[in-house]
Amino acid sequence: MVLDERDLLRVAVFLAALPLLAAALAARGGTGLTARRELEPWRTEVDTPTTVRLWLSSRSSMPVGATELTDGVPNTLGGDAYRVLDRSPGRSGTVVEYAIHAELRGVHRIGPLRCRSGDPFGFSAFDRELLTTTRLTVVPRVFELTGLPAGFGTGSGDSGSGSTRTGGEPDDSTVREYRQGDDIRRVHWKTTARRDELMVRTEERPERGGTTVLLDQRAAAHRGVNKHSSLEWAISAAASICSHLYDNNRRLRLVGAGGEPIPGEDRRSGRLEIETDEALLLEALAALQPSGRRDLTGGADPARGQDLVAVLGRTSLTGADELASLRPAGARSLALLLNVAGWNTDGRGDGQSAVARRLRGAGWTVTTVDGPTTRIPHVWESLCEQTASPDIARMDR
Repeated sequence: MVLDERDLLRVAVFLAALPLLAAALAARGGTGLTARRELEPWRTEVDTPTTVRLWLSSRSSMPVGATELTDGVPNTLGGDAYRVLDRSPGRSGTVVEYAIHAELRGVHRIGPLRCRSGDPFGFSAFDRELLTTTRLTVVPRVFELTGLPAGFGTGSGDSGSGSTRTGGEPDDSTVREYRQGDDIRRVHWKTTARRDELMVRTEERPERGGTTVLLDQRAAAHRGVNKHSSLEWAISAAASICSHLYDNNRRLRLVGAGGEPIPGEDRRSGRLEIETDEALLLEALAALQPSGRRDLTGGADPARGQDLVAVLGRTSLTGADELASLRPAGARSLALLLNVAGWNTDGRGDGQSAVARRLRGAGWTVTTVDGPTTRIPHVWESLCEQTASPDIARMDR
């Protein structure tokens, strides 16, 4: 204005207005953007990938600057996911996908989804939250087991073949075709896959003696960290055993240290011996946290007279004596005894051989687990062989 240079003045006005124009474009860039998140599957096993799909659409197709999307992902699942939209998705929408790999069980939250929209000149940016969180349940890995311990889970001492066929397939009298209104949680997937049509368990199950699975989740009884800990091995073993017994139509209770029920007490009826479906049981194990308890039994028989499968961490001789003394005479008792020294990073620690001998002397069938490389199906097979052969059961394996 002082130099009376009108062309230069026009340039100056344009440069002064440019940031305001850029801010207006950036603010407009994300206002009409909507999103929907989909997890496939929403519940997965450890070491199994999950696909996250983001369905994006916008009320405006006006081109703006790049829009950055950040979907919050826990560090245990790989960290936040970043994507860039070079143009508006428009009303027809677009799909953005990414994969996450769950290495550790648990109940995780995916999100929130945030977008940062900018102007074409890169002068300004606005942050917005498009979506809240979505739950992802990572259940422990379930291994396929074969066979059952001789005379186990029947409560009468017989072989318990009943309506269960060799190989774990239920008899036709215990399943039927799916009908409209049936609870989808009662679908028997193995029979469904074999017959290529939806099959559900019948409401009435054969009356059998119950089976209790005891999971020792005491923090002091385990070693190792994260997925390489003895606790994670024990949880996966308990999940596999429960799934196998459930598939073989056994009445089942899962309890933790002190006899506390997992997934919990049925508050509507106040009963502890609730029969939970497999999905609910696995979700409870996914959310299970180490316990600060020091004692294993709480002064009472954790199985309440039923047959017992115990997945034990580090156990003292006193604890073994207490556990054995609480079990009624003649009750079937099996134990997977973890030598947690095998999970120590320094490789040091005391073994469990004395505890194993003490339990065997009380009539238990025991097999020891020496480290994280021991396969759960092999341990279960060892238990079944010992119950079938008294000579094997007496061996200090």
